[in-house]
Amino acid sequence: MWTCGLPGDSGTAPIALTMGDPAGIGGEISLKAWLNRHSAGGVPFFVVDSPDRLRRLARRLELDVPVEAISEAAEAAATFEQALPVLPIGEDVEAELGRPDRRNAAAIIGSIDIAVALTRSGDASAIVTNPISKEVLLASGFRHAGHTDYLGELAGGVQPEMMLVCPGLRVVPLTVHLPLRAAIDRVRREAIVATGMRLAKSLEYDFGIAQPRIVVTGLNPHAGENGTMGREEVDEIAPAIADLRERGIDARGPHAADSLFHAEARRRYDAALCMYHDQALIPLKTIDFDGGVNFTIGLPFVRTSPDHGTAFDIAAAGIARESSLLAALDLAGKIAARRRQPIRGG
Repeated sequence: MWTCGLPGDSGTAPIALTMGDPAGIGGEISLKAWLNRHSAGGVPFFVVDSPDRLRRLARRLELDVPVEAISEAAEAAATFEQALPVLPIGEDVEAELGRPDRRNAAAIIGSIDIAVALTRSGDASAIVTNPISKEVLLASGFRHAGHTDYLGELAGGVQPEMMLVCPGLRVVPLTVHLPLRAAIDRVRREAIVATGMRLAKSLEYDFGIAQPRIVVTGLNPHAGENGTMGREEVDEIAPAIADLRERGIDARGPHAADSLFHAEARRRYDAALCMYHDQALIPLKTIDFDGGVNFTIGLPFVRTSPDHGTAFDIAAAGIARESSLLAALDLAGKIAARRRQPIRGG
């Protein structure tokens, strides 16, 4: 049973924020998030990074952010109001902004490993990950498709799912980083049921929705028009929805995606289960490009991330906006607090 607690309580552990790719905007938005820390939900955070790197970056960007190295996560709360707490990753990191370098891969992965370990031990309440470059990591021998797959392995081989969240919309793509031809082949009844069940559980326990309403998109235009524009809706998606309903989940569809995301339609459901990456991310990023959050469901610890990439093209310009990171910190704190509350009936 989880213990009770609310964000900002004295018993709340701080949030661990990873370094991300040091050639990207992760350092900049971390510094700016501290400057706007009272917009981050009230839970202190610390960065798993190189303190000297962040000090150099603050000077370069002319950001008045004092950086203080801490030796353990427990020191973050006492430091947070006066300085940005940074837990050293064990080495200084030399990175040229805007120029990704695979030599930084070990430090990038090391920051993730430390943050996850602290979160799993309870020394941190959640992990928020700054953006990484899959290309950089793959070039160094990294064998995972990205953050989410790697976190699933660190959690013991679980199957996590990506949820994108902004005010008024939650979406989960059935398939993520796959070519569209390959994604279509993954639209299968069993996969839709498994993802739908994980989504329903997360909506209940992570978002406090007692009876979540899930809409499921079709794959083809007009949701296939009863098989005249493709058979996936008839053969895979509709049977999966029926299976979910038999399990007591309020799942509806398949619906044509082109009429599912306007304001009136969004009021009728709590989350949308979409068939592929762009079908889910385009509406969310159109509605709230700067404030979207990536939340990973299915992990035994809380992980969120800004819903944007490394932005190497603007990393040296000092113009990156921290709004998505602030939203990710806020959501991580809220979900971590909810998970500490007793499970109903448990």
